Amino acid sequence: MSATASSTGLPHDAEARLHAAFWRAVAAQGWHGLTMRRLAAESGLPLADLRAALPTPLHALRLHLRLTDREVLRGTLAGQGGSARDRLFDVLMRRFDALQPHRPGVLRLLHDLGRDPLLALALAPGLVVSMAWMLEAAEIGAAGAAGLVRAQGLAGLWLAALRAWERDPSEDLGRTMAALDRLLDRAEWLARRLDLGAEGPEEAGAG
Repeated sequence: MSATASSTGLPHDAEARLHAAFWRAVAAQGWHGLTMRRLAAESGLPLADLRAALPTPLHALRLHLRLTDREVLRGTLAGQGGSARDRLFDVLMRRFDALQPHRPGVLRLLHDLGRDPLLALALAPGLVVSMAWMLEAAEIGAAGAAGLVRAQGLAGLWLAALRAWERDPSEDLGRTMAALDRLLDRAEWLARRLDLGAEGPEEAGAG
């Protein structure tokens, strides 16, 4: 991993350690028990450095979204072939793979989110941005009004799939894959009804 500075001002390897420390702290203390002192102790960062990198705990969740996006995008090859649906299935399953190392913390956060609608609302815009990048990774158009609707719809689909992942303790994530498959079938049907097909810009311009 590069030692160059990231958007947090930390080297990328330190940023990754902070990300992992955040999820360990959430797993142990829950979202509402998380303090910056605890995060500093867990990550080994001085409070002054942590203040510069993550001004608030919410910034740690935004960091998570950004690093997860980056991990999925790094594993994405141009010209993947296959249907848009298959590409999207692959992208979202790789997103679940990126969550697996942090599973205890993510599960604890999902539990806490159910009791904190304001936190869920604060996270919603960042999640929609992440889903727009997942559409891009799947070579599906994410621009314009139709792209925004797709990204918002995909955010809802992702949250529903997360609930299946939450109940899936298996290593192969078989239940999660089955649930995602069903959700994509439903979304594909709805997209056809609303004329929001999943073609990318090149396909949309063809013909």
